[in-house]
Amino acid sequence: MKPVLDTVTILCIGLMIGTEFAVSAFVNPVLEVLGGSAQAHAARLFARRLGQAMPFWYVLSFLLLIAETITVRHSPAMPFLAAACAIWAAVIALTLIFLVPINNRIANMDFATFTDALRREHKLWDLRHRWRVLALCAAMICMLIGVRL
Repeated sequence: MKPVLDTVTILCIGLMIGTEFAVSAFVNPVLEVLGGSAQAHAARLFARRLGQAMPFWYVLSFLLLIAETITVRHSPAMPFLAAACAIWAAVIALTLIFLVPINNRIANMDFATFTDALRREHKLWDLRHRWRVLALCAAMICMLIGVRL
């Protein structure tokens, strides 16, 4: 059973981090190049689509990390998986505080007008998102070490 849990956890978290990385490294730089209403429309569509899917993916990943931690509670892997859980929980909390409000404003904007204020907010979101991706990678590294032990 443990190999199945390990595989599902690695797959779920790896794909999610890959998606988050793709947004940061590929999607947002392309959005920056688009002009005016095209940029606003694309940003709004991405904000809506990812804003619907990502909360469930984050929670599922967190629950899988908790399950991994419970299964190794009496082994040397425990501190690594506990650290992964703590990082993941912090990322979720900080996302709710700092990123979700910006995402919601972008998702609900009138795509005909992408104001300078919204552009600045999108850049701020992107900067904070990059830090989130780094934190998620740290969590995954901790999880992989814990799974390997």
